[in-house]
Amino acid sequence: MDIVTVSFIALGVLVLMLSFGVPLPFCFGGALMVMVFVGDATMNGTMVWGYSQLANPVLLCIPLFVFAGTLMSESGIAESLLRFVNVFVGRIRGGLGVVASVSCALIGAISGSGLTGVAATGPILIPEMASKGYPRGYATALVANSSILGLLIPPSVTMIIYGWVTDTSILACFLATMGPGILITCLFCVVNMVLARKFPLVLDPPQPVKETAQEAVSMTSRALPALIMPLIILGGIYGGIMTPTEAAAVAVIYAIPVGLMVYKGLTFKTFISAAKSSATAVGAIMVMIVFSLMLSQIFVMEDVPQALVEGVFTITQNKVILLILINFLLFFVGMIVNDITSIILLAPLLLPLMQAIGISPVQFAAIMGVNTAMGGVTPPYASILYLSMRIGKAEFSEVIKPAMILIIFGYVPVVFLTSLWPSLSLFFPGLFGY
Repeated sequence: MDIVTVSFIALGVLVLMLSFGVPLPFCFGGALMVMVFVGDATMNGTMVWGYSQLANPVLLCIPLFVFAGTLMSESGIAESLLRFVNVFVGRIRGGLGVVASVSCALIGAISGSGLTGVAATGPILIPEMASKGYPRGYATALVANSSILGLLIPPSVTMIIYGWVTDTSILACFLATMGPGILITCLFCVVNMVLARKFPLVLDPPQPVKETAQEAVSMTSRALPALIMPLIILGGIYGGIMTPTEAAAVAVIYAIPVGLMVYKGLTFKTFISAAKSSATAVGAIMVMIVFSLMLSQIFVMEDVPQALVEGVFTITQNKVILLILINFLLFFVGMIVNDITSIILLAPLLLPLMQAIGISPVQFAAIMGVNTAMGGVTPPYASILYLSMRIGKAEFSEVIKPAMILIIFGYVPVVFLTSLWPSLSLFFPGLFGY
């Protein structure tokens, strides 16, 4: 049996096991067994290689960024950012929805995680939006979709993984998703303002300009320690002062005293709780990474990417058609597995094909980032959406329609723009010489 057929069988087993809810490491283990027993792949040295890859210092920034994001959620930094944004747009019709989108983008710039954005902003924003007349399902969907911006606004855990598995500059990957992330934020704000016209909103009464200015000064001074955090992280990275791993460590060191002494939401008890939840999340991520990485490595060793390129080119060599097909594939995979799994599994397979049609690894980072982010709020996987439903106490039937509206008018246009308009993802990397 040829290797391409065996590879498709292995992927079929992987998808089948995922569909039945089998834990992710076992899903990849099953696909590995197919490659070993049905094909002629060998496990000799693969497990040792997988472990050695986990020892890479680059991966250390993942637990550190996750821990920093969890500390931020516990300390009250998120609430301060929400109040800061609300001063400027909160009294406009639909302004609270704009607060949700922009605040999640800011929080994403600190934590690099969509789950952190939901956990930090959902308990505050969703009840507040519901009390002001927004349908609870819409508020939940908006927070869920906006929280995914944490995967696009740097620093991003998914871009760390992509840069690691494809040997692409992590700084360039961070910058590649910045343009699409900002554009999606703006589109969400526009869609929200249009939809808000139909809601029976309760608006705060207008206040004199002098009072607004005083409130703005007060909220800015309170939010300043939180706003400094992304400046330290991104400024240190792009200024060449720190590596991403060092910046992640600085983020943790900075978040602890700010949470303890400035915002006073962080206590010894919540610190221990944040450490435990971060360790649990990171442990699950690392086990999943090693199994999926081993499967990807076997695919590469068996020349599956080259066979995939040749097979696809026998169907069509039209660049636009190929990009559309690849986007559909990335979106489909993002619907059934999480973002990290999608990147580890597909990036090594598809990168040779993308390079063959003239797409650079940096632009492909943005394409994968936007697609996997969109998959994170699209059923059946949709972990971010389900977490938002639990936090917002909303039913699936209430959430799915507004979520689809935001996806269609927010994510889908940016997916195609990122693929067909290289400047959207390459502008910021170009400014820094990538």
